[in-house]
Amino acid sequence: MPFFGDHPLRYALANELHARPFPLVNTPSQAAYIAMKHAAGDAPRARTAERAHLIDLLDRFDVSHPKPNATHFSGSIGRYTLKWESHTEFVTYTIFGDGTDDHPFSAEAFAVFPEDWLALAPGECVTSALIRVEPGPDDASITKKAAKWFVPESLAISRVLDDALVIAADFRIDSAGHMRLAVFPRPEVGSQRIGRVVQRLCEIETYKSMAMLGLTEARGLSSQMTLAESKLSNILADMATADSDPANVLTQLLAVSGQVENMGAQSAYRFAATGAYEQIVNQRIDVLREDRFEGRQTFGEFMMRRFDPAMRTVNATERRLQEMSARALRAGELLRTQVDVERSAQNQALLTSMDKRADLQLRLQKTVEGLSVVAVSYYAVNISLYVLGPLEKAYGISKIFLAAGVTPVVLIFVWLLLHRVHKQSD
Repeated sequence: MPFFGDHPLRYALANELHARPFPLVNTPSQAAYIAMKHAAGDAPRARTAERAHLIDLLDRFDVSHPKPNATHFSGSIGRYTLKWESHTEFVTYTIFGDGTDDHPFSAEAFAVFPEDWLALAPGECVTSALIRVEPGPDDASITKKAAKWFVPESLAISRVLDDALVIAADFRIDSAGHMRLAVFPRPEVGSQRIGRVVQRLCEIETYKSMAMLGLTEARGLSSQMTLAESKLSNILADMATADSDPANVLTQLLAVSGQVENMGAQSAYRFAATGAYEQIVNQRIDVLREDRFEGRQTFGEFMMRRFDPAMRTVNATERRLQEMSARALRAGELLRTQVDVERSAQNQALLTSMDKRADLQLRLQKTVEGLSVVAVSYYAVNISLYVLGPLEKAYGISKIFLAAGVTPVVLIFVWLLLHRVHKQSD
């Protein structure tokens, strides 16, 4: 026993690697598969509703419930085996049963799911499939059955896992509302390997359907993006004109930028999920190690021709949104620069005007100071003449000569006094 403490999540994380085991599928057998997307709303409430829906089904067959907060469950319901898995956006149910019906891909396998129980599902069906597993003794018999069961122009068929099995599908919804998937294992292939291939096929179909939701989102945004691009182009054209009003242009730019950001926010999750689902689809096909069967298209080639263009459309729409957002941001920066330049010009004109006013004020001040010297000197001379009046009689000096002698002295004294006061005030 090791002498160290375990992290509280050690066993949970280790067991997570072994969760969701592959089913054991015998030959011959059949399976019914359904994937339901959560209804829009709060995720915790959706998971609670999913668990309640599963328990309702189990109670109808008197089967024990899964552990609280479980995200997967396997158990027997009647003569069938149920596999339930809860994912981030959807939940899947798969019913496995030994033996096959006389009528290939009959909807009787779905009868295990009660109609009233399906009607109460807390979500919407994104895909459902019927899977038929039967021996493939030779290529001729497989070719004959595939031609009978599937639409020839859409048929994808290939050898997988070093020719251990042959898989076939046309990815079309039949009259009963289900996809059709066929697996032809060689006699020596065991139930574990068949189960892994069946699981991979179900995952390819589910993640392909979930990824295609992004295409619907992209198509829905196309017209809105075209209108926003037109508005943004007109705004940029207005900015290039000399008589454009920055305030009006800014109002229009903010409105368009808000629309673009809202579109980006509304579609960000779906586009990100689409990218993740696309990678899973390609990975699941890669692990099958496909080889061509009698010159027919493989699953990988079918996806390359039909699925990949849809994903490129989603990616192009996402890039287009990002580029529009970047253009709006650059336009905002250009407009901000234009406003700053105009504001700088206005500030410069204001400073020039203020300089002129300061010059005028200085000239006026000097003029006032000059007048002040004259006025003060005038009164000072008169006062001085009154003070020196007795000298006129005592010495016989004329008042005119007294004024002529006093005036320069008073002017100089007053000028020096006012200059000193002005200098101290500075």
